[in-house]
Amino acid sequence: MPRGHHEAAWRHRTATRRALTDFELYVEAARIAENARFDAVFLADALVAPGNGGLVASGALEPLTLLSALAARTETIGLIGTASTTYSHAYTLARQFASLDHLSHGRVGWNIVTSWLPLVGANYGLEDDVPHADRYAIAEEFVEAVDALWRSFPADAVLDDQASGRYLDPARVVPADYRGERIRTRGPLNVPGSPQGRPVYIQAGQSDTGRDFAARWAEAIFTAHINKESARTFYGDVKGRAAAYGRRGEDIVVLPGISPAIGSTQAEAERVWEELDDLTSTEVGLSRLSARFGGHDFTGVPLDRPLRAGDFPDPAKVEASKSRAMGYADVALNEGLTLRQLLRKLAGARGHFTATGTPEAVADIIEDWFTTGAADGFNVMPPIMHSQFELFATEVVPILRRRGLFRQEYVGSTLRAHFGLGPVAEPAPLARSA
Repeated sequence: MPRGHHEAAWRHRTATRRALTDFELYVEAARIAENARFDAVFLADALVAPGNGGLVASGALEPLTLLSALAARTETIGLIGTASTTYSHAYTLARQFASLDHLSHGRVGWNIVTSWLPLVGANYGLEDDVPHADRYAIAEEFVEAVDALWRSFPADAVLDDQASGRYLDPARVVPADYRGERIRTRGPLNVPGSPQGRPVYIQAGQSDTGRDFAARWAEAIFTAHINKESARTFYGDVKGRAAAYGRRGEDIVVLPGISPAIGSTQAEAERVWEELDDLTSTEVGLSRLSARFGGHDFTGVPLDRPLRAGDFPDPAKVEASKSRAMGYADVALNEGLTLRQLLRKLAGARGHFTATGTPEAVADIIEDWFTTGAADGFNVMPPIMHSQFELFATEVVPILRRRGLFRQEYVGSTLRAHFGLGPVAEPAPLARSA
């Protein structure tokens, strides 16, 4: 969301005017984050062309290419890129991320996604999109294969011994020879082990299947919650599931999204949302909502009457973003929202938590979520780039530092160090213990 996380941010008078393909747009954002000592910058991704009638800023750059360039223009901040297990090749992805981890000296994380957007399959020569359950079955094998490839060529296999004439110890380079029902790769990889051992595993699914996947693989989780109660439930659940895979809760960093509108007063902060909402398009909102529900048509639903259960398809049967669809329906029905109100609620952060207030008030929210077991940290989603992000970095972060809640300086050079993660462990077995 390079102009900002609100869908109308690109139209706001304070938004950056740089093109979405302008590399300096991303350099500026990364420098703001690095100067504030953020853990990482994170790039989401979509594998389909924009379908919002030309009313939303879209057409951003491919994540791994962009992060490779950012690695040369940053020093310490982590670099997290999104790549799909459903529409990628394991060997190619393993090479790309291992190479990027070398180029960045160990600052890379892989956001593992299964690609929920409708119509992606057609871009990859398929007649239909891959069903939700199949996507996670593929993902399990895909990550197992990539993990095996990253272990197949350890860094210490490189001898580079000029005197003896031996560059490699071939006994240390062993084929992965991974054979699953859907994914197969012989290996070994042709890139040696990277500075972190391998990139950090990050995941964002919230369905029951997604939580199990996260409990097995994820070292950091991006998660979306409209309120703290939901976040606390998720936090306890996913960390509890980790034990079934022989892992500790502290092996996983849970990072809910927060989209903060900041002002010198509460009223000024509220005006940020009001101005952005006034720039939104109902057409865009309906298109985004439809995509989350697998293409369901909401155009026949009146905009200004409270939504009913029958206005939504059964979220449990949605083959797109199942957990997010359930969350949208729940919040609309529990709060008695009209369709217009729901669209506005989602325009800012699409199901993530929105905060509104002074820097002190936003810091209070962050401290409360952290100290009450709702979050280990946050995925900060500024509604407007770069104006609102600069306010967060220069006004909120210093308050968190004074309270002892955020680092003064980096204490390590890798993404694993920034997240406080231990050494790379062996992957947990797939079968859950009793």
